[in-house]
Amino acid sequence: MWNGLPIVQAPMAGGPSTPELAAAVSNAGGLGFLAAGYKTPGAMRADIAATRKLTSRPFGMNLFMPSLDEVDPAEVAAYRDRLAAEAARLGVAPGTPSARDDAYEAKIADLLSDPPAFVSFTFGCPSPDVIRAFQVRGVIVIVTVTSVDEARQASAADALCLQGAEAGGHRGSFANTFDDPVPLRVLLPSVREVTARPLIAAGGLATSSDVADVLSLGAVAAQIGTAFVRCPESGASAVHKAALADPRFTSTAMTRAFSGRPARGLVNRFLTEHSAHAPAAYPDVHYVTSPLRKASAAQGDPDGVNLWAGESFRKATETPAGALTAALTPR
Repeated sequence: MWNGLPIVQAPMAGGPSTPELAAAVSNAGGLGFLAAGYKTPGAMRADIAATRKLTSRPFGMNLFMPSLDEVDPAEVAAYRDRLAAEAARLGVAPGTPSARDDAYEAKIADLLSDPPAFVSFTFGCPSPDVIRAFQVRGVIVIVTVTSVDEARQASAADALCLQGAEAGGHRGSFANTFDDPVPLRVLLPSVREVTARPLIAAGGLATSSDVADVLSLGAVAAQIGTAFVRCPESGASAVHKAALADPRFTSTAMTRAFSGRPARGLVNRFLTEHSAHAPAAYPDVHYVTSPLRKASAAQGDPDGVNLWAGESFRKATETPAGALTAALTPR
């Protein structure tokens, strides 16, 4: 797919992914990725322009597919009410649900007008027409999948990113469900049996040995996210970066508490207290909790922030992204 190192820097929406991070990885020979999630089309375009000033090498942009959740407004309102006291303690009010499509159509139109070398999709598979439109422009299209069935549905893509159960951040599944996620090393050979598409392995990978392992199982590259979060080029909050090394946080869990969609993060107070009450309503819950999360980060409180992290989070270091890309590459 590209003539570089088998290291893909995972697109991490909400802050960690920056032009500086993507460019550093690409300049080191890997494949850097930007994240369009939660951004306006204009902000997405600005990130592309900034990255092009920092690297002449290929990089990619990731888009969220529009939410297909059938949301019960009463459930969202009840969850919002539940968070009122916590919001008051932080000096803010819970947010109000807004647009549910993440400006998908506008972002597609903008990217087609001047695309990066790679475009990837999460939370579903774009229509064959959209995939083909990018392919005609010479863009390599990647779809995130979490099961054999999703891999079959994404057969028109040029490559698949297989996200195992160990991955940090949002589960990239097509449906907002909490069924048992498949471990990466089980998912990889299973999907390889049903497709000849290039496979990028993601989920709990943090060392060159991990990368070598998934390459031996048939992946063409390893996609790595959490290991890059503490890099100086990462845009993650100081609270998030510090928490990954804080001995108080010892485990991760899947939760809908912060966004209304399953995502893996460090087990903190907010996750523990609210996970059981969060409805399957994405991105509605994301909007509701956004002011609380921003206030908690500003106040230096890791117990109120979505501390997205994969199962190998303790191996994340403050190594510069270019050096980390080289260190992750099997010798």
